[in-house]
Amino acid sequence: MSKENRIQLSDHFTYKRLFVFVLPTIANMIFLSIYGIVDGLFISNFVGKVAFASVNVTFPIFSILGVFGLMIGTGGSAIIGKRLGEQKPEEANGYFSFFVYVCIAVGVVMAIIGFFVLRPAIGLIGVEENMVRYCMVYGIIGMFTLPCYMLQFLFQILFVTAEKPRLGFWITVITGVTNMVLDFLMIVVFQWGVAGAAIATSISELVGGITPLIYFCRPNDSLLRIGKPQVDIRALGKACSNGLSEFVSTISESVVSMLYNFQLLRLAGADGVAAFGVMQYCTFIFFAIFAGYNMGVQPLFSYNFGAENQTEMKNLFKKSMILMESGGLIMLAILIIFARPLVSIFIGYDADLVDMAVHGMRIYALIFITCGINIFVTGMFTALNNGVVSAFIATVRVVICEIGSVMILPIFFALNGIWMSAGVAEAGSIIPVIIFVVILRKRYGYA
Repeated sequence: MSKENRIQLSDHFTYKRLFVFVLPTIANMIFLSIYGIVDGLFISNFVGKVAFASVNVTFPIFSILGVFGLMIGTGGSAIIGKRLGEQKPEEANGYFSFFVYVCIAVGVVMAIIGFFVLRPAIGLIGVEENMVRYCMVYGIIGMFTLPCYMLQFLFQILFVTAEKPRLGFWITVITGVTNMVLDFLMIVVFQWGVAGAAIATSISELVGGITPLIYFCRPNDSLLRIGKPQVDIRALGKACSNGLSEFVSTISESVVSMLYNFQLLRLAGADGVAAFGVMQYCTFIFFAIFAGYNMGVQPLFSYNFGAENQTEMKNLFKKSMILMESGGLIMLAILIIFARPLVSIFIGYDADLVDMAVHGMRIYALIFITCGINIFVTGMFTALNNGVVSAFIATVRVVICEIGSVMILPIFFALNGIWMSAGVAEAGSIIPVIIFVVILRKRYGYA
């Protein structure tokens, strides 16, 4: 796209212009989810449902260890975007560089910690004995590239702030294709099983983390470049505060996933974990659309907040709310109608497991009635540099509502209680979302 035609943060956004601007970020997240789905497809169909369940048990541990990349990327983007809106590009680049260096350092530390906590964490979940070996193999290999896993999240967000969402998308495409090809070679051709899946994922994370690092270290035509860092502990604290909702959400969701797995192992064994894993894989793309839109629109709110352009903030808020709710209802309909063919892609070899997953999917899909709005509003307050409010909403949404649901509902509804937990939690979370939107609308001028 030529410089004259490039969509800029300072533009006025119609539906069409907004769609074009956020499309690369949505496509980025969709493709990222697809290559995660491909992992599940290969493992389930060529290694087996026990290995598939084991990988799903292990993955929340990586989410907990790698969440700092998402937190600093989201929170740092709000700071960088605000500086750009205030016409302070040197400060913006100094903070950008500082946040990248910090992310790398923290990634190395978290990887070292991961080697020590992996086995106790697996034991805490209470996995079956035949799953432990798979969990350990996948987990140990993955720890070696944890810093790159964190950088992937950081750069996915900051590519948008740098007005380079398309470049971010193409790097994700390259990363995903690398993972898919290596999955086929290492699982199907070489028959390395779970170890092959872990190696393929780790190599793709190297590509996804190091490629943008090289790009931003060299002269480029984006708004950002890595150079001399603006070392500012207060700014780092502010970035962490801004991104606190993403931190709380990811940590809490990972803990919730462990609780889901604990409850499923207790009520339905490895089959229950496999069924829930399939449901998550089938909904990855839908959640990716919400996440991609959220990442794409956040820098627009940050920029217009810094530029004090309340008219554009009102425009973005109204359009976003309409898109989130209409999109959620469409997703709900798709999952209810096409539950069986979607589930069968992963576990068509086991009819009983398919029936369990289809039944669960049609209940679990109710989450999409309200989750789009909850995700958007939480991200909007992060973009407006109000990490406290976004963190509070995230805490209510995941820690209180979802953990409460997954622990209490199975007492009364057994396995159905697990399937309905997420939808009940999202419905309860809409209450604090509405309250804060109303209370803070005049302060920020978005409504």
